[in-house]
Amino acid sequence: METLEREGGSTARPDDPHASGTFSLDGENGSAAVAGSWTPSGETLAAPSEDALLAAIATVFDPEIPVNIYELGLIYVVDLDEEGRVKVEMTLTAPGCPSAQELPVQVRDAVLLVPGVTACEVETVWDPPWDASRMSEDARLALNMF
Repeated sequence: METLEREGGSTARPDDPHASGTFSLDGENGSAAVAGSWTPSGETLAAPSEDALLAAIATVFDPEIPVNIYELGLIYVVDLDEEGRVKVEMTLTAPGCPSAQELPVQVRDAVLLVPGVTACEVETVWDPPWDASRMSEDARLALNMF
């Protein structure tokens, strides 16, 4: 097992239970790295921010509605763990939504583009059911639903 050097010269092994930080694999040589620290390839891996995740999700639009799915209130949970894995719980406007297959895939693909995300799971949930009260004020204005 390799050790890695952190800023300031201290070293840690990814399998050390007393080491702090988030460990991931460096894509070039498979060595471990701590998120937000120096890596053998010279890159700094930072943990993704909640704002970056929400911004990525907001790039996904229901093809029938000219408002992004975040503003529509379709995103219920965005959970990020220390290792960069993201779990999203979302719903659809109706169980028979024609975009039921493509929207979760689009959310996953958008989240995976955020630097620092190592994996993403998207689950479609039906409880609580979606209704128009979950939409943001901006979405209501865009759809003339005052």
